Amino acid sequence: MKKIVAIGGGEIGSPGYPVETAKIDKEIIRLAGKKNPVVLFIPTASSDSPGYYETVRRHFGRRLGCKVDVLLVIKEKPSRAEIERKVMSSDIIYVGGGNTFKMIRAWKACGLDIILKKAWNKGIVLSGLSAGSICWFRNGISDSRRFKNPEADLIKVSGLGFIPATNSPHYDVEKDRRAGLKKIMRKTPNVAIAIDNCCAVEFVEDTYRVIASKPGAKAYKVYWKMGKYHNEEIPRRKEFASISDLLAR
Repeated sequence: MKKIVAIGGGEIGSPGYPVETAKIDKEIIRLAGKKNPVVLFIPTASSDSPGYYETVRRHFGRRLGCKVDVLLVIKEKPSRAEIERKVMSSDIIYVGGGNTFKMIRAWKACGLDIILKKAWNKGIVLSGLSAGSICWFRNGISDSRRFKNPEADLIKVSGLGFIPATNSPHYDVEKDRRAGLKKIMRKTPNVAIAIDNCCAVEFVEDTYRVIASKPGAKAYKVYWKMGKYHNEEIPRRKEFASISDLLAR
């Protein structure tokens, strides 16, 4: 059974910051179907930040009872066989935030993109926030250029294409997200899913639902149709709904 949890953003307890996404992270663990699942953290987007790994290990390990491992494709340059062994022996893949464009390029160079699709088909839970949310979609709205130029515009970047839509995270907290998404979607034929911090869209096979870890966190369906711009709140329900309805314009 294919499973993806795409989180718009939020803190997981890095030094000086609160834990904001625990309710969503517990749902990720529930999807794995094990009491103490193996979480494989992939911090490529943050250039394999050791501090980020320590935060994830503390959160998913100490707080939530998981066994946590890490895959460092930039700093350690593991073989494709080693990458596949780590990925396919995990129960949950958790991808961190950072530079989405750089991350996808690194994954394709080492074959991780193909291995992650194999993991998805196997039923390993794919999850993450920000860049780690965008990556599962056909494309996403990213601030990747701002790592070199803080004044750069948002750009559309390619993802792995498991969900045939555009993803725009941090929809409620970054001031230019709404205007940037509206501009980019004018030339994008599919639907965008815009996700607030502390909100996630959970996909199981061909169904979905919106979940959140704080009141008021929402997700939206965004698209242009016949010259009119639509920015529609996606209802948060306990039951799963058909993904075909979500992606229809």
